[in-house]
Amino acid sequence: MKKTPKMKFSRKDLLDIESLSSDEIRLILDTAKPFKDLFTRSVKKVPPLKGKTVLLLFYEPSTRTRTSFEIAAKRLSADVANFAVSTSSVVKGESILDTIATLQSMNVDFIVVRHSVSGVPNLIARQTSASVINAGDGFHAHPTQALLDASTLDEIFDDLRAKKILIVGDILHSRVARSTSRCLHYLGMKTAVFGAGTLIPSSVPPHLTVFDQFDEAMRWKPDVIYLLRLQLERQKANFFPSMREYHSVFGITRERFRQISDEGIYIMHPGPVNRGVELIDEVMDYDRCLINRQVENGIAVRMSVLYLLHLAVDEKTPAVAQAS
Repeated sequence: MKKTPKMKFSRKDLLDIESLSSDEIRLILDTAKPFKDLFTRSVKKVPPLKGKTVLLLFYEPSTRTRTSFEIAAKRLSADVANFAVSTSSVVKGESILDTIATLQSMNVDFIVVRHSVSGVPNLIARQTSASVINAGDGFHAHPTQALLDASTLDEIFDDLRAKKILIVGDILHSRVARSTSRCLHYLGMKTAVFGAGTLIPSSVPPHLTVFDQFDEAMRWKPDVIYLLRLQLERQKANFFPSMREYHSVFGITRERFRQISDEGIYIMHPGPVNRGVELIDEVMDYDRCLINRQVENGIAVRMSVLYLLHLAVDEKTPAVAQAS
C-alpha cells in the first residue's frame, strides 16, 4: 500500500537523486497526483506561485524538459522568463558566475538550469538565494526525468518492489540512466542495464545487474524496458560500427517487439525517439508504450517540485485544492 510520508520538504534546491531519501521521493510523487488530477480535468491553473518568477537557464538545446517546466510554472501561476544563451552576453565571454550575479539582482525565485558540464547547477545553487533545479548536467544527473519516470511506473504498478526494469542503450553517457536507475532502486524496484560493452561504464553501482545479450536480459523477466537515446553529441569516439548494426543488436526490432508484446512488457523512453535506431515505428502505437504518459507526468512532477521547494523556502501552505 502506498502511503504519503508525514514529512516536510526542507530543501532549497533539487540537484540530484542521490541526496533524496525514499520518503522525499515518495512525497514528490504523491504531491504530483492532485496536480495531474487538476490539469487533466478542466482546471488549467492554480495560484500557489502567483507573484513568483521562474527563470529557465538552458545552455543546451531542449524541447520536452524546457517546455514541461514552462507549462508547470505557468499552471502554478508563476511568471516565466526564458534565458536565451545564444543571444546573451554568454556568447561575448561572460562567465557563469557573472551571469548568475546579474540574474540574482533581478530577484528571480527559481532557476531551472541545464548545462553540458557536470556540477554547474550545484555551483549556481551555492551562489544564489533562488531555488535551483537541475534540468540535466553533463553525464551527471537529471532528477526530474527520474521522478517523472517513477511517477509513471507508480501509476501502472501497485508495488514497485515486486517489479523489474531493464534500461537499454547508451548507459555510459546517460544522465537519465544514472538518475532513473537510482530513483527506482530507492523505491525498491530491481534494475538492470543492457547495451554495447563500449557503452557500459567500467564500474556500475552494486544495485545494477549488467547484461550483454538480449536473450539473457529477457530471461531475467523484466516488467519494463526503458530505451535510451544514443547520446551522439556527447560521444567523442565511435562506440559501434553503424546505426544499422546498433539497431539490429540493441534496438527493438520487429522480432524483439513480437516477444515484448507477447510477454506484455511496458516500453519507456525519455525522448526524443530515434525511430529505426532505438525502436521501430510500431512500438509507438503499442498499448503498453508509456512514452506519452511520461510527457504528461513530467508536467505534474515538475509542478510538484516547484510547489514543494516554494513551501520549503517560503514556509507557506497554499491549498492545492483551491481551484478544484
